[in-house]
Amino acid sequence: MTASTSVDLNAKIPNNIGLAHDTKLRRALEKWLPNYLEWWNDMGPTDFADKPVYLRTAVSVSTDGWAHYEHVKMPDYRWGIFLNPRDPSESQIRCGDDAGKPAWHEVPGEYRNALRRIIVTQADTEPASVEQQRLLGHMAPSLYDMRNLFQVNVEEGRHLWAMVYLLHKYFGRDGRDEADELLNRRSGDPDKPRILGAFNQPCDHWLSFFAFTMFTDRDGKYQLAALAESGFDPLARTTEFMLTEEAHHLFVGQTGLQRIIQRTAQLEKLDPNGDVRAQGGIDFDLIQRTINYWFTYSLDLFGGEVSNNAADFFGSGLKGRFREMKKYDDHKAITGTYRLPHVEGGVLVDKDIPLRNAMNAVLRDEYITDCERALRKWNKVLEQEGVSRRLTLPNPRFHRHQGIYAGHHFNPEGELISADEFEANQPKWLLVPADNEYLISIMKPVYEPGKFANWIAPPTRGIEGQPAEFEYVKLHD
Repeated sequence: MTASTSVDLNAKIPNNIGLAHDTKLRRALEKWLPNYLEWWNDMGPTDFADKPVYLRTAVSVSTDGWAHYEHVKMPDYRWGIFLNPRDPSESQIRCGDDAGKPAWHEVPGEYRNALRRIIVTQADTEPASVEQQRLLGHMAPSLYDMRNLFQVNVEEGRHLWAMVYLLHKYFGRDGRDEADELLNRRSGDPDKPRILGAFNQPCDHWLSFFAFTMFTDRDGKYQLAALAESGFDPLARTTEFMLTEEAHHLFVGQTGLQRIIQRTAQLEKLDPNGDVRAQGGIDFDLIQRTINYWFTYSLDLFGGEVSNNAADFFGSGLKGRFREMKKYDDHKAITGTYRLPHVEGGVLVDKDIPLRNAMNAVLRDEYITDCERALRKWNKVLEQEGVSRRLTLPNPRFHRHQGIYAGHHFNPEGELISADEFEANQPKWLLVPADNEYLISIMKPVYEPGKFANWIAPPTRGIEGQPAEFEYVKLHD
């Protein structure tokens, strides 16, 4: 089935996949819809269901105007299923042993389990982040920021629909069971946690929210981009459109942290002793600890630096590198190595590993480069504010729970240290409960249009050209 740019907006489930003509699939998804809405009502943003929010809703998959903006109550949001259009005859396997051959339009039997695992793992992240952020509306620093939070939330919900469509359409009974389980797991639940560690961490204040959307959603960008190179054509086209929406999530995180950094610089200069907390702000050391915390948990999402699964996924054409067709000439990667420091005998020793086995590390390197660009922008703000402090990314070996560095201890510079030294310095390097308590104490909601909390600077412009005093969320209707 070829996805087109035409979207059926009047359907119970808006889509451009011809759902009206696939009775079995339509009935299955319409049966899943009330379960999804029950999950949303239980685990989505609390206490704001009846408030109109200025939301962006997909109405097309064409590049000349795919979104419509209007005030919508979140439970009424038109979650839909959208695939990027592509002529099936032009789709090809983009990487691995069969690179250049026609893409698959059905699931190859030999890759069924691997593809289901990939899709379920990606799908599980979408509702998890909504669960992590469900209480943040109660401490929103402005209506502008509240609206951005809710926009991220509803689009994560739509991304769940995108993955559930694939499970229902292509994986039969197993896929339907997996789709049901996506609504049964809960972020941080000791008995039924989400699959990936970062999505079980608490995100209970706005500094973590901005860091999450900056670092963890940015991991999502690279995972989706790798899946957009998949030889399974429906997965590739689904994730291509998801990337269109994901860009806003990264914008929210990057600019949100930048606005906090700018305000911190202003408050530091305002206080006679340079004491940001005395002015009710967020000090630079706390910002740096937050960067360290979420950046390193996000690195774990790439998986092990040396991975047989990554080699198999690439070799089979299931998952490519970032912009595989644009950045690389050799799409088979049979030869070549990747140099990586290993811990041996208490010291770091460089080793060359086969390139295919290092595909997680290759994708992670692209991610780190992207994060470094954001850090340069933040530090440019500090330079413009006349502040000497600079923010940094910790070494990728620091604070790792997955891969070859898990079980070892490093300082933020990447130097091997003892467990005792790490434990003693953890309050200096990473978020601790006392940090969260302080942050929650200063994060009182600001619900007056055009007003912002003291600890964050206003944005340089509004959403879709709206003025600063625009009522992004109508709390009093």
